[in-house]
Amino acid sequence: MAERAGVSVGTMYQYFPHKQALIYALNERYLDVLAGKIEATCRASHGAPVGRMAEALIDTYWRAKTERADVTRALYRSVVELDNEALIETFARRVDAATVAMLRTAPDARFENVEPINLTLVTVIFGTVRNAFERQLSENDAVVLQGQLTSMCQAYLNAQMTGKA
Repeated sequence: MAERAGVSVGTMYQYFPHKQALIYALNERYLDVLAGKIEATCRASHGAPVGRMAEALIDTYWRAKTERADVTRALYRSVVELDNEALIETFARRVDAATVAMLRTAPDARFENVEPINLTLVTVIFGTVRNAFERQLSENDAVVLQGQLTSMCQAYLNAQMTGKA
């Protein structure tokens, strides 16, 4: 691994004394970049119709997870061994803040209590994408699943509206 990174083995051990430290650092960076992409999408989607918000959120998350599918798969397999609760909590706070703020700007929807709606929405999105990786779906099946996920999330958000904004 040190050779592929272009550094000496000693340098690797100086910063990452064992495999778990390296995987933890990789996961930390991965989640930070992923949260940043979601935050940017949410900011760009402020004021969009709620259905478009759901589509943009799903598309961003799906692309981020599939652009380096090898890294995503490796992290999914390896994080089971890590105590990464703090990383997940930080990621979740950032994503929840961004998605809740976005949903509150929908011109075509009002939600009485947006936090549990958001929790359900992001849990469904994240769980579906992880399951697609675990099942190693074909590209065609993944495209179909992404479309179905978008339709389902849009229908869910429409069902949760308490009125028009």
